[in-house]
Amino acid sequence: MNRAELVEILASKNDLSKAAANAVLETLIETIQTAVKKGDAVQLVGFGTFKSVKRAARTGKNPSTGTALKIPATTVPKFVAGAKFKAVVDPKAAKRKADKADKADKADKADKARK
Repeated sequence: MNRAELVEILASKNDLSKAAANAVLETLIETIQTAVKKGDAVQLVGFGTFKSVKRAARTGKNPSTGTALKIPATTVPKFVAGAKFKAVVDPKAAKRKADKADKADKADKADKARK
């Protein structure tokens, strides 16, 4: 899906013109970019979190010559998907995670009952 398709869906689902939907999308993107640039995290519960992460300086290798080179420290944007988003993309993994949590809860209750 590209930007134009996303704008079209936003417009049709929210009874907006394409220009208005595009303006809303542009505002959302600019707001997220501005906040992350300042070092703030933007958390959309159920969807995910946008944040900036600092990468330390490190030594790399030039692939053609094999010589070592210094890679400077940098700050990069990062997106971490939320639980609902992960569950929509991979429902089987979400079920496995829920089953694992249920087993752990049952084991904790059993341990407390024995004490």
